[in-house]
This record gives sequence, C-alpha cells and structure tokens, in this order.
Amino acid sequence: MKQCTSYKCSVVVCCCLLFFSCENYLDVAPQGQVTEEAIASDPQAALNLVNGAYNALWLGDAFGPADVHSLNFVILTEVASDNSDKGSSPPDYSPAAEIDDFTLTPGNSIVNNIWRGYYRAIARVNQAIDRIPLSPLDETRQNQLMAEVRFLRGYFYFNLVRFFGGVPLITRVPAPSEANNPEFQTRASRDSVYDFIVADLQFAVDNLPNKGETAIGRATRGAAASLLAKVHMYLENWQQVYDLTNMVINGETGTYDLHPNYFELWRESGENNVESIFEVQTGENNQCNNAIQLYVVSQGPRAGGAFGWQDLGFGFNSPSEDLVNAYEPNDPRRDATIIFIDQDGTVLWDGFRIPSKDSVENFRYNYKAYHSRTQESNCGNNDFLPKNLRLMRFAEVLLMHAEAANELGLPAEALTALNRVRARARGNNEDVLPDITTTDQAQLRERIWQERRVELAMEHDRFFDIVRQGRAAELLQAQGKNFVAGKNEVFPIPAEQIQLSGGLLTQNPNY
Repeated sequence: MKQCTSYKCSVVVCCCLLFFSCENYLDVAPQGQVTEEAIASDPQAALNLVNGAYNALWLGDAFGPADVHSLNFVILTEVASDNSDKGSSPPDYSPAAEIDDFTLTPGNSIVNNIWRGYYRAIARVNQAIDRIPLSPLDETRQNQLMAEVRFLRGYFYFNLVRFFGGVPLITRVPAPSEANNPEFQTRASRDSVYDFIVADLQFAVDNLPNKGETAIGRATRGAAASLLAKVHMYLENWQQVYDLTNMVINGETGTYDLHPNYFELWRESGENNVESIFEVQTGENNQCNNAIQLYVVSQGPRAGGAFGWQDLGFGFNSPSEDLVNAYEPNDPRRDATIIFIDQDGTVLWDGFRIPSKDSVENFRYNYKAYHSRTQESNCGNNDFLPKNLRLMRFAEVLLMHAEAANELGLPAEALTALNRVRARARGNNEDVLPDITTTDQAQLRERIWQERRVELAMEHDRFFDIVRQGRAAELLQAQGKNFVAGKNEVFPIPAEQIQLSGGLLTQNPNY
C-alpha cells in the first residue's frame, strides 16, 4: 500500500477549481465554489486549495484536451530528443511523429494539450495564492502553504519556458471580465519568465521545511533549492548552482544520499527513498484516478498483432539505438533503463514474459516507466497505474554540482561529485565505470554531460539538456531528424491559442 499523503484527498475540490476551459486558457468560468467566507471560517479550505494545486501534477489526458505529465509530456521531452523514437506502430498518433521528425506546425495537438495543461495547473496555484491570506491559519503555516504552491508554480513555468520560450505570465486570478485583457494574452520575455520563476523558488527556499519535517510528497526546502539550482543552470549562473547544490549535498536541507540499488529506484519499493527530492505522488488505497493517466500504459510493450499474449501498452517512447550505444560497456544502468526484447523472449523483473522479438511492435521500451500489474499496486484500471514520477533525484543534484564546480574552475570538487554517481552505478563491480580523472575543463564538461545522459535517461530532461548545451542541431541532425537551428530549440505557440487571443500572442521564429 502506498504512503497516504494529504494532498491526494482533494480530487473533487481541485476539479471544481479549474477556471480555464478546455478551449482557451483564459476563458474564465464562473467562480465562487470556494467563497471568501468559507476560506476565512475553515482552516481546511486553504489546505484543500493547496492540495488541488498538487493534484495538478497528474492533471489531464494523454490525448487531450490538456496534459501536464502524460504522453504529450513524454513526447516533447524524450521523443523529441536523441534518447528515443516515437515507437508504437508507424501510423499511430501522427502528431507524435511530427515531433519526432521535427516536421510539426503550430497546429500540432500535442503542443496545444501541453499549453492548456500547464495553464490549468497554474490556475490552481493562483487560486490558492489568492485565498491563503484569508485563512484563519497562523502566519507561519500560511507562509509554508504559500511556499508550497509557489514552488509548484515555479516548476510549471520552468517547463513552459523550456517548451515555448517567453509565455504569458499569469500571476493572479483573473476576474470574469478579464478574459480578453491583453495583460494575460501577451507573451512576457524569456528573461522575465525566468526572473519570475527565480522569485517563486527563492520564496520557497526561504519558507519551506526541510526534508523529514513535513509529510512525504510535499514540497521541501531541499526540493526548492534543487529546482532553483536547476533553473540557474539553464541561465549559466554557476555560482548560484554551486551554492544551492552545496546546501543540499551538505545536509542543510535534510538528509539525502544515493540509494544503493539503481534498479529499485523505479519500482514501488523505491518510492520516496533517501535519494528522492521530489516525486509526483500517485495512488491512495488503490483508488483509481490518483495517477498520471496512461503514463505507464502509453509506454508499455506493445504486441504487433494477435500473438497470444496480453500486451502491456501502446509502445510509445522507444529508446533509440543512439541511447543504447551511449552506455559504457557493462554499465548496469542500461538494463535498468531499457527493456530489450530478445529473439527468444524477455522476462521482466516481476516474472512477466514477453514471448519473442517477433511478438512486439518495437524491440526496446522504457523500463523506468514500467509498473508491475502483479507485484505492485493496481486499482484495477490499467489506464491509471499508480507510478510515481521522479521529477528530481539527489543524483541530479550531484551532477549539477559537478557541472557548476567545473565551470568555476574547481575540477577536484567536480570529480568528487561525478565519481560518486558512477560509484553507485557500478556497485560492487570494480571492473566497470572507472573513476573519471581528467581535470581539463572542456573534457570534464563532456564527461559530465555524458553522465547526465546515461544517469538520467528517459527522465524527461534530455531534449532540454541538449538545447541548453547548444548541441541540439548537431546531435539531432546526425540522426536524420529535420531539426532546424534557430527554430526547433523551442516548440511553436499553439495556433489555437493565437487565434483565441485575437492575435495578441506572437509566434516563435520560423514557424
């Protein structure tokens, strides 16, 4: 049974708080389901608003109308990268093929679903921020709740700015009459969005409790410091990255360490362990809908026809041959990340057997997305398998620290953090993954980037990583993809949203 966290209790409440419609992220529906009087008289009302913001982490449907972390998120973060191919059958879900090949246009439904999903999530956060000050809760508790939702808003905007560049900054609850207010229809600059994210996350760092001082699954100071470090990494503010990761590594934000078993990280038994910094929490008492819809199923092994076995999913996000070749010889992380289908069949960790290579549509699948239907929790609806999504781990903090230390001319510190990650990966086998020893800054930078790829493969950062590193065109064109430098580093602003804004939303260059 999963750990019960308090924010899972408000599914009905959070569904009532959506004031952005399925069509227009600024189409404001009537409000009043949570009145000022209710907030002022009932301490639980503010908590429910915050819980609804957390539940937005698994908001949406894999095929629309809105998505935060389901299949559309998977496609934009991994299928768009050199880590994976679309998978499934060739004609299945053509918008995903357009992204895989970089032939997408502003009419692509996936980018529109992501846009709507993230602005719905931000709407929930803003509703909570608007009402928390009315609560009878004491100031300390109010500040903690405010810090939790500002952490979430920082995360949502961080993904939006990485997906689209500058986007509209919706920082408050619009009044019903403001659906056409240019303030909400006009894109802020990329730098302004990043400034807003930094402010939200810094508030969270200053007001959240350390790990171990709050319920499992809720935002902590360590999570905020880690995410803020990641934001500064994209801005190349290396001293800030170094300082923030140092806080987490040195235990100033609670106790974190590397979990000894890399394979177990992705199983139910590995949820919320010592390495976990922030996870999307799923499942409570085996109730359905408390999960990211189709996240597991959309990536599960797919039968290529009637082969006499019950397949496990749609087969999207198939790890690429390029990713397979990225691992050093006998790196255990390869087999923890990729399901390889052998000619004579493959037995998964829970004993499930896929008959043969001829019985599947693709030969490789994402092991990190696998959730056992026999050995792990299951509410009975496979569309809602309760797989926690690991959004940030301590290993990534170590790799961010290594990158920052190297950029600041501290190669010894960089090597210590980098080799700590490699040591966990090799376990007791001293014949694999030897320590990196180079102190040449350019060479060490390449080794750190390579380690990020294999350590964090299929964890939804690879596309963003190669863009920030300035290597996206080189790497993706080498795979035959139609990536255009100066265009495809971001995705197009959805055509539907431009139309609904009356043309106030402007398009990204070259789309």
